Amino acid sequence: MSTLQSSSENLVLEEFLPFQLSTLSYSVTNSIATLYNNHFNLSIPEWRIIVVLGHTPDLSAIDVSKRTSMDKVAVSRALNKLITNKHVDRQFETADRRRSILKLTEEGKHIHRRLTKVAVQIEQILTEELNEEEVSVINKIFEKLAKRTEVFTEIHVED
Repeated sequence: MSTLQSSSENLVLEEFLPFQLSTLSYSVTNSIATLYNNHFNLSIPEWRIIVVLGHTPDLSAIDVSKRTSMDKVAVSRALNKLITNKHVDRQFETADRRRSILKLTEEGKHIHRRLTKVAVQIEQILTEELNEEEVSVINKIFEKLAKRTEVFTEIHVED
């Protein structure tokens, strides 16, 4: 398979696939963050947590961290704000008081429904110029690329 970069001697940043993916991700995330902050007063970690708990209630903070690909500190800070604002309820397990179970409150469920409607619109806007086959191909490519990131640790770096 050919590479996108024609030479290992001269890296063109704008043509470097990881840079392109990062730039696209940043652009999409920033636009969504602005929208969700303006309309729901939620940060990126907060809306991600609401979406995850709306889909899968009764998770621990560690489970939320894994599902959102966010570090534990970011999850903890966002959860504290969501709990203070009565969007999330935290119950502690009787067997292990260190483990908590999280679920959306009624207000959190209301926000989740509204977020879901907006998220569907965002996805429609992003994909409106793509046909079903192209969307399917993108999903397959993302899946393959995600698996390939595991190989980065095997790269030999020369001096």
